[in-house]
Amino acid sequence: MNHIKVADLMTDEVVSVPPGTTVKEIAKVLAQHDISGVPVLDDEDRVVGVVSQTDLLALTPPQAHTQSAIPPTAGKIMSAPAVTTHAEDTAADAARLMTRRGIERLPVVDIEDRLVGIITRRDLLRMFLRPDAEIRQRVNDTLNDVLAVPAGDIDVHVIDGIVTLNGRVHQQSQLRSLVSLIERIEGVVAVASHVTARVDDTASTSVAGGRSALPW
Repeated sequence: MNHIKVADLMTDEVVSVPPGTTVKEIAKVLAQHDISGVPVLDDEDRVVGVVSQTDLLALTPPQAHTQSAIPPTAGKIMSAPAVTTHAEDTAADAARLMTRRGIERLPVVDIEDRLVGIITRRDLLRMFLRPDAEIRQRVNDTLNDVLAVPAGDIDVHVIDGIVTLNGRVHQQSQLRSLVSLIERIEGVVAVASHVTARVDDTASTSVAGGRSALPW
């Protein structure tokens, strides 16, 4: 999760509203798109706040309705300033921010606070919903295609996204990138590696480097 960026999970097409949108119109938008909140944008597409179902439910219905009454708008009831994230932030950072602030979604903004996407808790949960069989296949593909480990040299077991590796690789140097590459596969929760190496090529490299540095 530390290697996955917000950009990899966010939704590019975002439903938003301007500050002058009435509460009734906001409720229609949420129902129409089956979403629980919308960012509020100014004239330059900068995120100035967020209106959620919670904000709507917090409104107290007026005891009397008159034609002269001015209906509340997004700009009046929105939560501001908006809690946002950036596309280059990690999914782990976004998850921690949502948990800390008790929110369900984060508008994704550029360096000038203009809206470029949105990420929700549902998007983050997608990482852990990948079938174990599919994760296992991706791990085997990585071992064979990226690390050039012959098929059968490493046994791969995946349960609830936790990958367990048993076996041997040819060179010690291959172990350096083994776990880090597999951790980056979408859906992997953790990696337990019990892989050993047949040849310690790191020691010979160190000795060679030391010899070349000796004065003659």
